[in-house]
Amino acid sequence: MSRVGKQPINVPENVQVTKQDRKITVKGPLGQLELEIPEGIDVKIEGNTITVSRKLDKSKYKALHGTVRSLLNNMIIGVTQGFIKELEIHGVGYKVVLEGNKLALHLGYNHPIYVEIPADLQVEVPSSTAIVIKGIDKQRVGQFAAMVRALKKPEVYKGKGIRYKGEVIRKKVVKAGLT
Repeated sequence: MSRVGKQPINVPENVQVTKQDRKITVKGPLGQLELEIPEGIDVKIEGNTITVSRKLDKSKYKALHGTVRSLLNNMIIGVTQGFIKELEIHGVGYKVVLEGNKLALHLGYNHPIYVEIPADLQVEVPSSTAIVIKGIDKQRVGQFAAMVRALKKPEVYKGKGIRYKGEVIRKKVVKAGLT
């Protein structure tokens, strides 16, 4: 049995969970999320607890068991609290500006890079070197943060680039010249 999958999920009072065929809908104060349950996985909603079980003990269903439980738990956390990813920009002249529903990133190129902000996410720019991404879907928040980070990953010699808040960049030692 999956250690993650066998744990029940407690549903807060301000969250509604409904099941219709293979689709689970979670409604909360911040919004609504839906999940399509794969075949072979069974979800039971009893009062304010959700339990996830699998029909067969094949490796495919064992892998999905814990994954579906985690996805459901993340949906409940998302509609009650939401998810946040924070990015930092390091480098001389590197900055970010919020222009309507686009981010204008100045990352050392001769032109700014414009990134369209998805409609289901909120992006704040508290300073010219910080980006805060908020949303109810953990996957969408993480994916957008990773996409922005990929525009200029931190380089290993000076550490210039976009990184997650608190991320430690291991710097390489510059090769000393032979004299």
